[in-house]
Amino acid sequence: MAKILLVEDHEEIWDFLSRRLKRRGYEVILAHDGEAGIQQARAGRPDVILLDMNLPVLDGWSAARALKAGADTRAIPIIALTAHAMSGDRDKAIQAGCDDYHPKPVDFSKLLSQISAALGETAQAG
Repeated sequence: MAKILLVEDHEEIWDFLSRRLKRRGYEVILAHDGEAGIQQARAGRPDVILLDMNLPVLDGWSAARALKAGADTRAIPIIALTAHAMSGDRDKAIQAGCDDYHPKPVDFSKLLSQISAALGETAQAG
């Protein structure tokens, strides 16, 4: 099964998501700030990155740009996780290098569909 890097600083969210993703058969790697997320992406070679945009040390916007600038990490799909669900935030996340966008609170079934789409597992019907 696919390996997911979850970059999230709120314990309730990373605990909830990592447990549910593991139950679905995914391998989950955790990082709690943007800098650690970049290091984990380079070391762990995840198949998908779930990236909170409001992180300590290095924010998600900067982390996404750094990951997409790196030859070793640019092909990894990034799904932005953010409480910033205002008009234009999706475009801002995509411009920073994220491949998809998921507003918080997390809708787990929708997030699973987005992960599947990022992995190319299923064609998503519109």
